[in-house]
Amino acid sequence: MANASVNNEKDNLTSVLYGVRDLRLEQRPIPKPGHNEVLLKIQRVGICGSDVHYLVHGAIGHYIVKEPMVIGHEASGIVVKLGEGVKSLKVGDRVAIEPGVLCRMCQFCKLGSYNLCPDMKFCATPPVDGNLTRYYVHAADFCYKLPDHISLEEGALLEPLSVGVHACKRGGVKVGSTVLILGAGPIGLVTLVTAKAMGATKIYITDLTEFRLNVAKEMGAYKAIKVNRGDSDEQAIENVRSEMDNEFPDVTI
Repeated sequence: MANASVNNEKDNLTSVLYGVRDLRLEQRPIPKPGHNEVLLKIQRVGICGSDVHYLVHGAIGHYIVKEPMVIGHEASGIVVKLGEGVKSLKVGDRVAIEPGVLCRMCQFCKLGSYNLCPDMKFCATPPVDGNLTRYYVHAADFCYKLPDHISLEEGALLEPLSVGVHACKRGGVKVGSTVLILGAGPIGLVTLVTAKAMGATKIYITDLTEFRLNVAKEMGAYKAIKVNRGDSDEQAIENVRSEMDNEFPDVTI
């Protein structure tokens, strides 16, 4: 467990993106938690495809890196300081974070569809800093205490896992479903394990990369299908249909 005291701590090494392929490590002041916030000593941070996209292209759609931005949003950490009003957590708690903090006031938030909040502040989405840093302040109600049997590394994977869970729920995956997953990257793989947990009996998965397909097989894919770079849409579709023996999936993700 991390030392709960940060009074003498000065090391807050932080990964800051300044522009295309310009990622720097620099020291930043340790932030102070405000009302309903906690200070976390970050333990694990995943590197998402979006982080790579910002690094290589400097933008994702209309989200453009115009000033230095800390990357990272898939994180777990240990609570080291409580802000005013925090009652749900205590110093020493191990937590996973939900990276999007909503306004709590708009129509979508009040309806429970807070993923649609137009004023959401999302880690490492310009101009909001992310959490690939030693110390990070986050809203207490978007920090989830980890049970003892869940490691901090697994805690950092909960954010990408939630994407797979949401996709399978939206797609209606159930016991006996045949599922086709397009892409065996990290999100495709967590979708695979989610579909298995929800009772799917046949899970096909496609990818361009043999290594990813082999991992998918190890994780329980019914069949991993190689798609060839340069194939036309019609060729790719015909290849997948042939590998599936012309069986139509109940759900395609």
